[in-house]
Amino acid sequence: MKVLHINISDAKGGAAKAVYRLHLSLLKQGIDSKMLVQQKLTDDKNIIGPESKIDKAINIARPEFDQIPLIISNYKSLSLFSTAKIPSGKILKTIQKHNPDIVHLHWICGGMIKVEDLAKINKPIVWSLHDMWPFTGGCHYDQECGRFTDNCGICKILESSNENDLSKRVFIRKQKAFSKKNDITIVGISKWLNDCSQKSTFLKGKKHINLPNPIDTNIFKPFDKNQSRYLWDLPKDKKIILFGAVKATGDPRKGYQEMLVALKELPNANVELVIFGSSEPENASKLGFKTHYLGHIYDDISLVSLYNAVDVMVVPSLQEAFGQTACEAMSCATPVVAFATTGLLDIVDHKVNGYLAKAFDTKDLANGIEWALNASNYDELCQNAREKVVNTFDSKLVAKKYIALYEKILDEV
Repeated sequence: MKVLHINISDAKGGAAKAVYRLHLSLLKQGIDSKMLVQQKLTDDKNIIGPESKIDKAINIARPEFDQIPLIISNYKSLSLFSTAKIPSGKILKTIQKHNPDIVHLHWICGGMIKVEDLAKINKPIVWSLHDMWPFTGGCHYDQECGRFTDNCGICKILESSNENDLSKRVFIRKQKAFSKKNDITIVGISKWLNDCSQKSTFLKGKKHINLPNPIDTNIFKPFDKNQSRYLWDLPKDKKIILFGAVKATGDPRKGYQEMLVALKELPNANVELVIFGSSEPENASKLGFKTHYLGHIYDDISLVSLYNAVDVMVVPSLQEAFGQTACEAMSCATPVVAFATTGLLDIVDHKVNGYLAKAFDTKDLANGIEWALNASNYDELCQNAREKVVNTFDSKLVAKKYIALYEKILDEV
């Protein structure tokens, strides 16, 4: 069986990590898996990327080209908004050249694939949703707007009051494009995302299944806490709280501001905070205790040692497709405190392996952090966290479920 994964990158961003992990897991199961990417950052021979300097330069510029309709329309998006109007370039020819049995789409924005070109892919498509974009009028997270169940327009993300704004035009284009391609199976990587897609105007008629992102529990595993703290130069006599994400302090969706409010509520000052994914902001908040800013971490081994160095991971996201950092931390036997919302509901079990605070209630988030740090059954929480990931999200288990899905689709062709 030949599977071709399509994603903007093989190493940059949360979706890229998830796709690459699935790709490796499938290879271990004997599947002929390859990735087709717009920007290749690794030297993996099974990853297909641009070869000439011209193609590489064009692909680097494609995300900027994709934003031209926003500039022309004079919209200033509050968060990422993709139009998928740039011609797909050599992507379709490359798919045809490799002739896979299954084309597995992942994060294909950034000017990678024009939405109208999906119908030109003459192979069954599996599409793993890593955010809400495939079923919205252009936003990647709707901030609970919910208009994807109707017609979009009057876009909250674009701060638009126009019924026929850019989001409505992208919505209509997608609606027409998806109506021409019936052999698409949608994979929601969380129950929440799967449910949203099933309620959406133009994907609700497609086949849906809920399958999570995989994680290699042989890599993300418990390690000596004292040794881990030594490696990161963290104190042994403090309770350490961890927060991290891509653009950790800059993306409002990740809940950084909500976390700061919660941390100021903590009665115990014998703590320190560690943040990865961002450098220290210019006007960093004063919390009354030390904060370590680690910047971006690119390799899994460093992440593993960091997860093992801390006492609790806080994932205060307002909307999260899955919750990859939560899963990684728990695989290293570190409890997670999060808001009880979206994809994190699949990962954290309240007071079993972490704490689910009432959605966006910063006082309850503070209660959860304090509870996790001082739980009388803390060792049990850690063990439960590890077991949840091993039994639910381990890469071997997830890969086998994907293989079963591929086989079922091919049997029905």
